[in-house]
Amino acid sequence: MGLRRQRAVIDRPDGFSRGRGSRPPCILFTDLDGTLLDADTYRYDAARRALDRLRDQAVPLVICTSKTRAEVEPLRMELDNHDPFIVENGGALYIPDGYFNFTLPGSSTGDGYRVIEMGASYPRLRRGLRRIEEQVGVSLVGFGDMTVGRVAQATGLAPFEADLARQREYDEPFLVEDRCMPLQGIREAARQFGLTIVSGSRFHHLVCGTDKGGACRVLIACYRKEWGTVSTAGIGDSPSDFPMLAAVDRPFLVERPEGGHAEGVGVEGLTRVRGIGPAGWTEAVMKLLGPRSGQPDFLLVPPLPPSMC
Repeated sequence: MGLRRQRAVIDRPDGFSRGRGSRPPCILFTDLDGTLLDADTYRYDAARRALDRLRDQAVPLVICTSKTRAEVEPLRMELDNHDPFIVENGGALYIPDGYFNFTLPGSSTGDGYRVIEMGASYPRLRRGLRRIEEQVGVSLVGFGDMTVGRVAQATGLAPFEADLARQREYDEPFLVEDRCMPLQGIREAARQFGLTIVSGSRFHHLVCGTDKGGACRVLIACYRKEWGTVSTAGIGDSPSDFPMLAAVDRPFLVERPEGGHAEGVGVEGLTRVRGIGPAGWTEAVMKLLGPRSGQPDFLLVPPLPPSMC
């Protein structure tokens, strides 16, 4: 288990476990950096109106990010968020104790969560990065190679936030020092070692067969076991979000910080919204919920097999 840290868990309000018969109108999965959070300031001020709409309509907001648990927990507390969350590109799914009215096979318990781990251990990824580096002959600089100061400089995070970002468990972000080196060669080397590379807004990420979509599908199956029928939506901005967007009924893509939308996405039913970061995120939420005076624009879909749940 990767639960090395003992951190405060958000206190659950009365009636936190939604329970059968209390089906929400929709489940919304969201990326953070460059989506809900501004890519430069890491703030969500421009999304406050949309966050209020989601809260008013009791829409669960599931954070699905490349960030670590150590980074996500303070943000959840700030947002007063009590829903499950997915970290490190699908490396682990955290479900607050009592959130569902059934046991979760394959999960472990710790710090007030039921945890489903899907990714390989961080030490294995670190060893894999070195082996890939040797094979391609190019320096690959991971977070494990960087000081807190260098991570802060590369990300724009404050030093204490950079320290949280370095507390990796299932995913190693890295930079390629020789920008002339084709990423395809690095991807092929990673596959030879049973590893995968996904690309985010700032970094490439080395993982072991996980992505955001796989974790989303496991959680969606849990929601469907609880309520029978649910509609799902997702908002992202980068290629690492494409698996998440492919797993939901209503996928939305916001604009990148440099303008325009990420290329190479082949997600059926994708809606490209105007607006960068939280401004685009707000636009997506408003399109999802529809006018205040009307009914939410949700499509209910038949339940799927409960999978791991």
